[in-house]
Amino acid sequence: MANPPHGGVLKDLIARDAPRRKQLFEEAETLPAIVLTERQLCDLELILNGGFSPLEGFMSQKDYDGVVSENRLADGNLFSIPITLDLSKETIEETGVKPGARIALRDFRDDRNLAIITVEDIYRPDKEKEAKEVFGGDPEHPAIKYLFNQAQEYYVGGKIEAIDRLMHYDYVALRYSPAELRLHFDKLGWSRVVAFQTRNPMHRAHRELTVRAARARQANVLIHPVVGLTKPGDIDHFTRVRVYQALLPRYPNGMAVISLLPLAMRMAGPREAIWHAIIRKNHGATHFIVGRDHAGPGKNSKGVDFYGPYDAQHAVEKYREELGIEVVPFQQMTYLPDSDEYRPKDEVPPGVRTLDISGTELRKRLRTGAEIPEWFSYPEVVRVLRESNPPRNKQGFTVFLTGYQNSGKDAIARALNVTLNQQGGRSVSLLLGETVRHELSSELGFSRQDRDKNIARIAFVAGELTKAGAAVIAAPIAPFEASRKHARELVEKYGSFYLVHVATPLEYCEKTDKRGIYAKARKGEIKGFTGVDDPYETPEKADLVVDASKQNVRTIVHQIVLLLEAEGLLEQL
Repeated sequence: MANPPHGGVLKDLIARDAPRRKQLFEEAETLPAIVLTERQLCDLELILNGGFSPLEGFMSQKDYDGVVSENRLADGNLFSIPITLDLSKETIEETGVKPGARIALRDFRDDRNLAIITVEDIYRPDKEKEAKEVFGGDPEHPAIKYLFNQAQEYYVGGKIEAIDRLMHYDYVALRYSPAELRLHFDKLGWSRVVAFQTRNPMHRAHRELTVRAARARQANVLIHPVVGLTKPGDIDHFTRVRVYQALLPRYPNGMAVISLLPLAMRMAGPREAIWHAIIRKNHGATHFIVGRDHAGPGKNSKGVDFYGPYDAQHAVEKYREELGIEVVPFQQMTYLPDSDEYRPKDEVPPGVRTLDISGTELRKRLRTGAEIPEWFSYPEVVRVLRESNPPRNKQGFTVFLTGYQNSGKDAIARALNVTLNQQGGRSVSLLLGETVRHELSSELGFSRQDRDKNIARIAFVAGELTKAGAAVIAAPIAPFEASRKHARELVEKYGSFYLVHVATPLEYCEKTDKRGIYAKARKGEIKGFTGVDDPYETPEKADLVVDASKQNVRTIVHQIVLLLEAEGLLEQL
């Protein structure tokens, strides 16, 4: 296959440093180490195997500045996304990071040293400029949120020496390095390869698109899906890879191969499209399909797209000669039922009937169990998606009750537990505040920090159970809005979360307290008691507000059941 776009040989650091592996391994054991995050590991893997050629390490300030301002490294090579090692001041001081220092880079998953970085410089980036120039400047962009809320304040640049490749345990046979994929193409006798970037499941339209692109260019197809970090809310890569495997036999014999790309996407639109083209060229592709709104994060809260629909295609076309890879514009495909075929939308004559199913409509059909027609997707693909996307009445959910001590929330939780168990259809788990305190958080006190930690533990357990399809009923006091919001975010990764504010007045809770707990708190025998000497923040956006001083438990439980039923969670199919 042809050389990468930068004109040099593929920078495969694993192969380059293999003769010194034992020596580097032994040295790394004596060095201070930086434990890399998941995103940093994705970047490191593609530096080590040559996917990010010509990079040989994390960017120094001169490379970073050039990429941010002009899409170019300091030596003039084209590169469009900053690949940086972000560290906190504390980590830098504790690890002894300074120019000239050699530091081991370690995998957080198994504590293996993967590489050694020789520090070139430490610099504080201009994040405002990076946000504007690289991502477009919209503060709602997920990469900009990451930049300001998660990325550390300093970047560390330096070249890397490879000790070992990252260890993967899933789909190992589909994980080709650039050098391995180029060799595979040579073995197959492929000289022209069209790469297809995807982070979503593929359906008939995608198959038709890639086959048309290959036929028009007398090429073969590389399905090259991202299995690193993608957009929050995307379908997990296990489901997606099963879909690609199910789809592969639908290609003409020998036309397509699958290779997984461990990329941490930035969703940077035009900049990302250039980056993707460089990466695909490094992997041996000669052609690259660039889609409408390629690698864009969609719309912001005002319903406005972050990028123009064809900005990415124009950006790659601008550097076409330098990239050395031909751009294949994405053709929006539509189904013609009268002739039972797919065609590009711009080739359909006026008046001809067409059919389409949007991503939103597909998700709705999966959620409700409605039919997904064969003209849209193949039965084997739909089968995989249904396995990972059960209908609403089989999905897990969490009902999170919050309120004062003795507000009635525990009685409501117990009654709801019995009601849902009586209906059947899914397992039900009850997480009462006192039970959790005793079983999971016995070492915690009642400071704000300890309360937040307790709610985080409840949310973690609730999230895992929700993911497994259970109905979870949690009933802590949960007095702080921030910890309740965090709990919602954790659980909603896996299923629905309903906040029920048991808004029974404090005076009523105290007056009906047969255990005398409030009396002890008033006397100072119990410190940090919510409602007495500790605050309770009223929920801003509860899904349901009830009051045990005005309603009985049976009525309140019925209200919760009606809420769940309206959401389709208790429907009997």
